[in-house]
Amino acid sequence: MRNYIHSEQLFEQSKTVIPGGVNSPVRAFLAVNRNPVFIDHAKGSHIYDVDGNDYIDFVCSWGPGILGHAHEEVIEAVQKAVKDGLTFGAPTKKEYILADMIHEAVPSMELVRMVSSGTEAVMSAIRVARGYTKRDMIVKFKGCYHGHSDGLLVKAGSAALTSAVPDSAGVPASYTENTLVALYNDEDSVSQLFEKYGDNIACVIVEPVAANMGVVPPKEGFLQFLRDITNQYGSLLIFDEVITGFRLGYGGAQEYYGVTPDLTTLGKIVGGGMPMAVYGGKRKVMETVSPLGQVYQAGTLSGNPVATTAGIKTLELLRDNQHLYEEIEQKAKRLANAFLEGGAKKGQPVSVNQVGSLLCCYFTEHPVVDYDGATSSDLDQYTAYFGKMLDHGIYVAPSQFEAMFVSSAHTEAEIEEACRVIQL
Repeated sequence: MRNYIHSEQLFEQSKTVIPGGVNSPVRAFLAVNRNPVFIDHAKGSHIYDVDGNDYIDFVCSWGPGILGHAHEEVIEAVQKAVKDGLTFGAPTKKEYILADMIHEAVPSMELVRMVSSGTEAVMSAIRVARGYTKRDMIVKFKGCYHGHSDGLLVKAGSAALTSAVPDSAGVPASYTENTLVALYNDEDSVSQLFEKYGDNIACVIVEPVAANMGVVPPKEGFLQFLRDITNQYGSLLIFDEVITGFRLGYGGAQEYYGVTPDLTTLGKIVGGGMPMAVYGGKRKVMETVSPLGQVYQAGTLSGNPVATTAGIKTLELLRDNQHLYEEIEQKAKRLANAFLEGGAKKGQPVSVNQVGSLLCCYFTEHPVVDYDGATSSDLDQYTAYFGKMLDHGIYVAPSQFEAMFVSSAHTEAEIEEACRVIQL
């Protein structure tokens, strides 16, 4: 039996100086009726907590650990960069190198701007879309998460096709009155919004694979529909690839699905695990950004030399070893099959979505194709599943509505062990 004594003590101590004891809500483990484990260190596919417990990690820091934790080449590059200084607040060659690599991998990103978080990247991309189109309204999708900026932290009102209402205290209703909410994978809901507000819609922002309500892939043709309708009305299409960028493939979801947006946001992997994100897109659109244009955005830590170093080395490794994508996808498929086989063996209805190295198991008998389907999952069953996995040394997301991530560091034996525990 594992013990979590030191984690429990640290949690109580942290609650005296940090709201809820954590610096991001999901870490509190509230959704799974547990107290969080505090991590001491990580290597490869494993994380180790302060009590000495060892876990096979399928959270991978919510995505960036595609090569595993503390990859030797990335760490070596970062250690060297640290010796040269932590931050300059001035341009460096590394910013150009990373930007050029991103453009090469994702050609739609003709110009890119670096920031420090996915929230910042999305907030900035929305501002660019509004500045370029000179329109105020935006369309987002119920169940798609784009960071915690005021205008996007919203849910649908009493009707899904109305202006959104704030989903957090402290957000004035006026901040979200220009945010319209459609239903993911529902073309009609988008069409109705454009028929009513089309001339005022600056952009549609979407996770090409919705990865914040579990994992929900786009229906065939849905992304192309969004491309077509935004073209028709002179709006911009933004792909939020903070999770899918460099994870579904070296060219991200837009390469995977063959649909090209006007603007893209990247995070997670692009900084190799360091605080780093990027937004970018068509040259004529990005030329509205200061100092070229009138859309203002700035940041002292943007393009940080240590973060760009980690990003460059990570992208180099992915670029030169693209066979890894097929390998980790096959590992994800084995896990998906284990959920289905385990459910069948136990007479427990499950629905599994898997795209590339992303997957999610829902405890429901219905296929999950949208937010309502995701929320039909039995959360008590997920809580029991999470506890079983944790106590058997498998670390998965402490929430039904997050993805399971597979890395190149996961060995065949570790995948086999995870499959075994899943089916217990």
